[in-house]
Amino acid sequence: MITMAQIEIVMVAIVVSSACVLPGVFLVLRGMALMSDAISHASLLGIVLFFFVVQKLNSPLLILGASLAGIVTVLLTETLIQTRRIKEDAAIGLVFPLFFSIGVILITHYISGVHIDSDCVLFGEIAFAPFDRFQPFGYDFGPISLWVMGAIGLLNAVFVWCFYKELKLVTFDKGLAHALGFSPIFVHYALMGLTSVTAVGAFESVGSVLVVALMITPPATAFLLTTRLSHMIVLSLVLGVLASIGGYAMAYAMDVSIAGAMATVTGLLFLGALFFAPTTGIVSKVLLNKTQRLRFSAQMLMVQLLDHEGKDNEAEENTITNMVHHMGWEERFAKRTARWAVQKRYIVRKNNRLFLTSLGRETAKEVMLNRN
Repeated sequence: MITMAQIEIVMVAIVVSSACVLPGVFLVLRGMALMSDAISHASLLGIVLFFFVVQKLNSPLLILGASLAGIVTVLLTETLIQTRRIKEDAAIGLVFPLFFSIGVILITHYISGVHIDSDCVLFGEIAFAPFDRFQPFGYDFGPISLWVMGAIGLLNAVFVWCFYKELKLVTFDKGLAHALGFSPIFVHYALMGLTSVTAVGAFESVGSVLVVALMITPPATAFLLTTRLSHMIVLSLVLGVLASIGGYAMAYAMDVSIAGAMATVTGLLFLGALFFAPTTGIVSKVLLNKTQRLRFSAQMLMVQLLDHEGKDNEAEENTITNMVHHMGWEERFAKRTARWAVQKRYIVRKNNRLFLTSLGRETAKEVMLNRN
């Protein structure tokens, strides 16, 4: 029997995934997927530093501190990249471990008695989300994380809605954005700020591991399925919802970590798209390559038949056996090519002999004309 706590866990996961994929789409398109992981870890330093100031774990200023730490991470990373001495992945690998390590050291030595620790930030447990309630004036309005992430998700949606054209332009053509008077810098850092707020807001509920999985994997999966930005955003939202529901179902059936199961489902959805996407999938490309090879071979066969059509040696040249010897094909491949050409009505086969149809004759002439 489904309980209210289970429904709330799934609702929290859906809201978190919806909030995460909106900035995640643009991170993926701009080749900045690693930045989400960097921000999610480096933000720990901002949380710790602002905790020293406010001395409260439930202060909204902690989110502000984490967001600022994320933006500083981006600034330092891009500064290192602009030196042209190191690449982007190396710059990220230098900055965020430094910030994260400093945060861990500060926690260990100065506030070890307070429940701010690396386990909480990294792994968060979504199963505990229903126990932390939003109860103003004694009324229960559900999990706090549902409201927090709902507000962040709404903020992300409003930002994408209001700056959709600017985001699209800056993502695909910075030069044109400059020429039209847009500020790529403003859009860039606004996006990084939202990414920081989104990652930090989801820390306690799901942990940064699942945050990164939900922020990057659904958009990356959608990118394999469509090339239109609007469709990619919608698909990412749908895939995030599927991962949330499917992940919880897997966790319930197998009695495993809910966050781990959800992250696993995002990976499975990505693998499914990677192999079976209609145009970009590995299977589709393999089939396309086979079809192209057959088409090219059939064209060579038609040119061969046209070249010997009506000549004295036509009877010897228009056989599959001759294709094997003359074209250097294996007999199996020669028969497959002939069968494909027959199916496309380029040739007809009578016993072991092959004859061009009118369509095949015109196609062969076009091939020869294009080559000349």
